[in-house]
Amino acid sequence: MDKSSNSPCNCAGERVNTSVKRRDVIRIGVAGYAMSAFAPLGAQPNPARPAPGDLFVTDDVEKDPVGIKAADLAVGKPILVYPFDPASKLIRNESRLSKVVLVKVDDADMDAETRNRSAGGVLAFSAVCTHQACDAKTWVPADKALVCFCHASKFLVLDGGRVSGGPAPRALPMLPLKLQGEQLAVAAPFTSAPGGAVK
Repeated sequence: MDKSSNSPCNCAGERVNTSVKRRDVIRIGVAGYAMSAFAPLGAQPNPARPAPGDLFVTDDVEKDPVGIKAADLAVGKPILVYPFDPASKLIRNESRLSKVVLVKVDDADMDAETRNRSAGGVLAFSAVCTHQACDAKTWVPADKALVCFCHASKFLVLDGGRVSGGPAPRALPMLPLKLQGEQLAVAAPFTSAPGGAVK
């Protein structure tokens, strides 16, 4: 075989010369894994994220999840939940980015777009503040807003989670809902990728 050729040789005792080093391969693999964890939900399936048809369970339940009904919520009393697959009973709590806050509001207060993403008067948002990823779960009745307890970013639930105060750089992602019988279920992925700004 001509050794000046760039094609690999299958001959015993001859090595293929390559400029890619083992540490480069590891770096590429780690970078790819990290990027996939924060990719938009529409880009690729992620079993740790809410999926259409998932039900919800309170964030402190560890096994035997039972779906939450719209009737279980009181107006203006948000609860923290995780989605779970009703078939496998897998609770999607491997990542904080799957944590959701459910809040019930008066149906008459919702516009058509907000109502289309709600179920039984309940709205769902990522519970992870878009500033530095603290929980956004405090309810301010006068503003119908969720507030992050770390830096007081305020998100208007009747306006798609729009920021109305504080340092958060973008709206709180909304999670469209539907009813599955009496239980609240995920209708579609988050409206944008959940998570705080990377500092």
